[in-house]
Amino acid sequence: MLWLWNTLIVLAAVLMMEIVAALTHKYIMHGWGWGWHASHHEPHSGRFERNDLYAVVFMFVAIALIYIGVHGVWPLQWVGAGVTLYGALYFMVHDGLVHQRWPFRYIPRKGYLKRLYMAHRMHHAVRGREGCVSFGFLWAPPLHALQATLRQRNKNASVDAAKGPQDAVQAESDVK
Repeated sequence: MLWLWNTLIVLAAVLMMEIVAALTHKYIMHGWGWGWHASHHEPHSGRFERNDLYAVVFMFVAIALIYIGVHGVWPLQWVGAGVTLYGALYFMVHDGLVHQRWPFRYIPRKGYLKRLYMAHRMHHAVRGREGCVSFGFLWAPPLHALQATLRQRNKNASVDAAKGPQDAVQAESDVK
């Protein structure tokens, strides 16, 4: 029966990692950690980019969890195994499928993989770190919702760009 608990812990860790990764992506990578992540949003040559350092950080977290778990804190080795499994899934889906870092090209034409692929392409449709959508790696919101959000942000940006500096000052004072 212990194998069932261990399996459930691994699966729960994978699910939690999607939440942790999405929040990390949105608030750290697109926040104060942009210095590493910017390389992922810019054209680059070579096999690696500075953004890959995030995978190294999560790798050390997984290793530490497995080590602590093996040396006495039972569930942590399975949490670490879940973090490792998430890393493997991330590598296959994000690096391989979405960004074509495999030695062959495959672009999904239907189903959930297409939704995941398109959601991440929409994430990269925005230049820079502001205004992006879809921060998850294995879960993608419905495409129509992402498209609507991008359209609204583009519309708002167009309206803001059309306003002069005096309009911006007036709008700011109206909010206060």
